[in-house]
Amino acid sequence: MEKTSPKIVVVVPTYDERTNLPVLVNLLMDLGLPDLHILVVDDNSPDGTGEVADKLSADTAGRVGVLHRKEKDGLGRAYVAGMTRALAEGADVVVQMDADLSHPASRLPVMIETLLAEDAAGDAAVVIGSRYVAGGSLATEWPWHRKVLSAWANLYVNAILRLRVEDATAGFKAWRASTLKAIDVSSVRSNGYSFQVEMNYRTVRRHLRIVEVPIRFEERVAGESKLGLSVQIESALAPWKLLFGRDSR
Repeated sequence: MEKTSPKIVVVVPTYDERTNLPVLVNLLMDLGLPDLHILVVDDNSPDGTGEVADKLSADTAGRVGVLHRKEKDGLGRAYVAGMTRALAEGADVVVQMDADLSHPASRLPVMIETLLAEDAAGDAAVVIGSRYVAGGSLATEWPWHRKVLSAWANLYVNAILRLRVEDATAGFKAWRASTLKAIDVSSVRSNGYSFQVEMNYRTVRRHLRIVEVPIRFEERVAGESKLGLSVQIESALAPWKLLFGRDSR
């Protein structure tokens, strides 16, 4: 019997990314990965990103799907909505990826291959595109204080939750559908960047294997970062809430 390719759905949350989104879609389509689909989750972007996504959907014969949400509700909520939709539509692999071109699309084939490879150490439950394993790096354009904040955040999260993940706050990941079901992604309540931490925490608590592959994390090409003070405060409190919260999923 001929082996069929896994259905891959790349979930891309957007808010004011009308310039970057078409570039990202073209980069992903040019990878030549069979049965690759893109699901744009747009939070009613005032710059018209949702309309751009609809045109991309029409131009790609539906390989780009669009989930329109009524308001800006945070990165975590967008990912939960997108991942839940991807699972309902039969995805075998779900990728989470930013629209700002900071995540190198060229590394996605390696991440997928690593995720699906048979390994003596056990199957990978999720593969992280990591800035902090050997071969990984940060954009040279990043100012020193952002690099320090990023490195400190990873040390902080690992010290509290003992994840043993080099890049615990990374947002470029390839998940097996079975992993997302096992960790009950639809029940994840963290928002902002703490969403990444809770997803890792749930995976580790189930003794599922996290694998990291190196990437070069780039500075966004257009638009502005959404990393505000409220997001930073939420992210700082999140590990403690996970550690002592009654919901230990």
